[in-house]
Amino acid sequence: MHPELEQLLVLQDRQQKIRQIENEIKTLPLQRKNLDGQLASTVAGVDALKQRGKQLEVDRKRLELDANTRRDTIAKLRTQQYETRKNDEFQAMGHEIQRYEKEITSIEDQELELMDQAEKLKSELGAEEKKAATTKDSISRQIVDLDQKSKTLEGRLEELKKERAEIATKIDEDLLDRFDRLFESKGDAAVVPIEHGICTGCHMKVTTATAMHAKAGKEIVNCEQCGRILYDGE
Repeated sequence: MHPELEQLLVLQDRQQKIRQIENEIKTLPLQRKNLDGQLASTVAGVDALKQRGKQLEVDRKRLELDANTRRDTIAKLRTQQYETRKNDEFQAMGHEIQRYEKEITSIEDQELELMDQAEKLKSELGAEEKKAATTKDSISRQIVDLDQKSKTLEGRLEELKKERAEIATKIDEDLLDRFDRLFESKGDAAVVPIEHGICTGCHMKVTTATAMHAKAGKEIVNCEQCGRILYDGE
């Protein structure tokens, strides 16, 4: 194999690893965003239950106030009943008292319903808070892992870039420029093997002369179809 071709293969290995790590690093912010979103959703779920609990208490106190208001009215009506001497007024007040008593019964039923909902909500909130605590702990660990992964990848990326730069100094500038342009345009590999007379980059058959030159390894040859740099893979 041509000496510079060997260097190109090593260079390509580093370049591919650099690209892979760079792509991994690009995904980290999205992963972090997803974790933050999960955490926000968990907190929002607990807050929503707490807010619901507060609203139930507000509604219960409002009903309690309504019931007490009617009890006060009933007390006043009873006093007025004892003071009136007119039978029709006494009966009218009696009807009013009955109406208020029915309203109080209805309000008390609503209060009981709200208290039952509050009790169920309390149990649900407790379970949700435990679940949220577990989720928060898990997300915190994942965030720490992501931060560590980011540092590790950044460190490895720097190492690979230094290795690539060192290898690049051993390669002819024109050949290196050709390699860089091919690697950028092809998106996968600039240097590929010929197998059974086929360029493994574009999967097209190369000429017999090209295959023979690649096998001889005395010069740099390119695929006539895709332009990739070729070497004998057999």
